Amino acid sequence: MILMKDIVREGHPALRKKNELVSFPISDSDRQLGIDLLEYIVNSQDDELCEKFDLRPGIGLAAPQVNQQKRMFALHITDEGIDPISFIAINPKIVSHSVEKTYITSGEGCLSVDRDIEGYVPRYARITIKAFDLEGNEFKKRLKGIAAIAFQHELDHLNGVMFYDHIDANNPFHDIPDAIPLERA
Repeated sequence: MILMKDIVREGHPALRKKNELVSFPISDSDRQLGIDLLEYIVNSQDDELCEKFDLRPGIGLAAPQVNQQKRMFALHITDEGIDPISFIAINPKIVSHSVEKTYITSGEGCLSVDRDIEGYVPRYARITIKAFDLEGNEFKKRLKGIAAIAFQHELDHLNGVMFYDHIDANNPFHDIPDAIPLERA
């Protein structure tokens, strides 16, 4: 089971590397990595398990965040008012996106960042993605809202990009043209 001590923090070189494609058939260790990433996210959304294992809640976790240079991440989002999603994405990519942007009004956070960083992170409002599951089956999804933002956040990790790289350093809260603000509790 992945714990907070296993998640590398800001400044670790693994967070700034472009990660390697996962080859198929998937190895046992890569399969277990995917399962472990998703397990952490699911467990981190359970208040009892968070307290018992001292977990920080999250909705996504990428392989480089546990010092594994693989193009793989897990998302688990069950917010009210949206269709729940829960999947492991291997070799993910965005195949199309909206012109329209979005951002979370309260800003983004990251399990690898132990400080609050204020500012708007512009993201595509809607994306169509392709990825592979643990069995090597390709899947395609259309995502919007928080799911689209989380996918882009985790995909950035696979390319060595941190969310705060997108924040305007001179004016962190400047208006983002053609963007719909997203309120998140």
